[in-house]
Amino acid sequence: MTTQPPLLDPADPPAYRLCNPEGRAPWVITADHAGRAIPGALRTLGVSAADLDRHIAWDIGIAGLAERLAVRLDAFAILLQYSRLVIDCNRTPGTPQSIAIESERTPVPGNVGISAAAAADRASAIFHPYHDRIRAELDARAAAGRPAILVALHSFTPVFLGVARAWHCGVLYQRDPRLGHLLLERARREPGLVVGDNQPYAVSDATDYGIPVHGERRGIAHVELEIRQDLIADAAGQDAWAERIAGWLEDALPAL
Repeated sequence: MTTQPPLLDPADPPAYRLCNPEGRAPWVITADHAGRAIPGALRTLGVSAADLDRHIAWDIGIAGLAERLAVRLDAFAILLQYSRLVIDCNRTPGTPQSIAIESERTPVPGNVGISAAAAADRASAIFHPYHDRIRAELDARAAAGRPAILVALHSFTPVFLGVARAWHCGVLYQRDPRLGHLLLERARREPGLVVGDNQPYAVSDATDYGIPVHGERRGIAHVELEIRQDLIADAAGQDAWAERIAGWLEDALPAL
């Protein structure tokens, strides 16, 4: 009987990295699509280098934004390092969206016909370590009586399947609108800023994992923020948006 070798070898990066892990603020920042690494064993999944630079592979600008926000707020942040094309860490394993065979009309040949065992290997190597670390952080804070407020960061494309998007950012929530409504009210005070209320996406049990599992099930305050990727594609944009979002969160904190 032969055994399947582990998906990740020593040359591959770990599933996630932490920023400011000793952060004292209540904010727990997650970035499910911060990276675009692919395990060496999977090569490029049959996707071109140009396509791996696109949004289909990762949330452009979110890693830098999360890093800056963690420092600015003295917050804990965790950044997933692998491409969503390997396994989407904001989708429930086993669902069709977890390991996509096509994204924004771009085929992903390396995901076609993947076996249940191979899918489970990807989840074991990447999905579960990432979410177990989030769970451990929230458990530790609960045990110590420290507050925790979940902030999930994502970015979106200016144009999706040929349709332009007018929003600069979106505030997303589902069953618990506490923090979402506070941030909407605060963000909409800024002249010229177009802020989506559950736009361009909305949180749902069918399309999301982080907010329903780590936020709603625990009953802690939470929000998902979507920033248009062209606004945070460089360091200057990431600096500006980190300062902006930090201000929104700090203004909302007393009401929570």
